[in-house]
Parts: sequence; structure tokens; C-alpha cells
Amino acid sequence: PAFVIGTPGRLKDLMERKALALTGFGTVVLDEADRMLDMGFIDDMRMILSKMRKERHTLFFSATMGKDIERLIGDFLTSPVIISVKRRDTPSSVDQDVVRIPRGKDKFDVLAELLQDREFSRVLVFGRTKYGVEKLAKALSRKHIHAESIHGNKTQGARQRALEAFKTGRVTVLVATDVAARGLDIPAVSHVINYDLPSTYEDYIHRIGRTGRASLKGRALTFVQGR
Repeated sequence: PAFVIGTPGRLKDLMERKALALTGFGTVVLDEADRMLDMGFIDDMRMILSKMRKERHTLFFSATMGKDIERLIGDFLTSPVIISVKRRDTPSSVDQDVVRIPRGKDKFDVLAELLQDREFSRVLVFGRTKYGVEKLAKALSRKHIHAESIHGNKTQGARQRALEAFKTGRVTVLVATDVAARGLDIPAVSHVINYDLPSTYEDYIHRIGRTGRASLKGRALTFVQGR
């Protein structure tokens, strides 16, 4: 084949079973390199690259450039050139605010109240865990708020159906984990809501970048529990 596209784990499996040889390939592209690192694929990538010829074109695409990614570049690339299209850490097209949850009030109730406002026309809600995301989407549906979930425990088909329902407006709320929402390009998302706080600043940047796209304005709200 002229092109092979796959996850590190699947490529490694095919190579170990002698079903795929990469010695003839002269270019390798690592998309979402920072997320590959987060998900523990670094050893698989080392094995795959070791089976390719040393003189090759290696391209990394990453939305963030932390110390771990810099080390990865040093390990895998020779005399690398870095091209950055980032103008600033947070996009100017996104208004950011904090929603403080009063003591004694359930943040789910606050979320449900916000989503009743017609201004919240297409909302991406981020949760921390797959279980929590699924539970939240079902709870919103019981409140007669049209919601779907997208996370790693869902099949690819189920994720595609949820995404299509959100894109076409059949549901107005999509509840997602960070990994599942990575790389999504959904037009006209009016709001991003950080229902659970992101683990890192980089995750925060990824999340709020789902709104305020294509010259449109967007809003990002982060829930903070009162003490």
C-alpha cells in the first residue's frame, strides 16, 4: 500500500504478526502527538519508528507544545523545524467566565437551569469520566433537555450517531470526555461548559477551542464549586 492509517496499537499488532512491513515507507505522520503521549502510546511509537528507515520525513501535529512533546521531538526527529500557527493561548473569539456554584446547591441543577435559556442553542458539556458523562447525559434527558453523550465506552457507530444528532440539531447538548471530543469540528457551537474542571491547562485550551470558530463568537463557562 502507498498509505497506511492506523492507531499505534493496531499498527504494532499487524507488524508483530508479519502482516505489515514499514521498511519501504519514507514518511510518517503523528497526529495528536500530545494525546498519544497522554494515552501511553510512546513505547508503541518507538517500536514502529524503529522498523522504518532512518532517513525519512517525520511530521508531528500537536495542539500543545509541552516539555514532554519537546523531549519526544528530540528523540524522534533530526534538525526539526517547528511551525506554529498559534497566535495566543486563548482565542479572542471566546468569552470566558466562571460559574460559581453556591454552597448547598447542586451543580446539576445550575446546569439544567442554564440550558433552559434559548441562548444556549448548541452546547458542548465536558465531564471528567466516561461514567460521569453518560450519567449526566441521561439526567439531562430526564429533564427533557435533548442531550447525547460521546465517550470511549461507546462504539464508533454510537459516537457517530450522537455527533450527527448534535450537528443536525436533533439534540442541543453533547456531553463529552476530553479524549472523545479531541479533534471534533462542529460548526456553530454556542457554548462550551466545563462541568468538571479539566486536568490541565492544555485540556482547557482544547475544550474552549470547540466554540468561537470560523469567525463566530462563542462562550466558555467553567463551573467552580463554592466552599
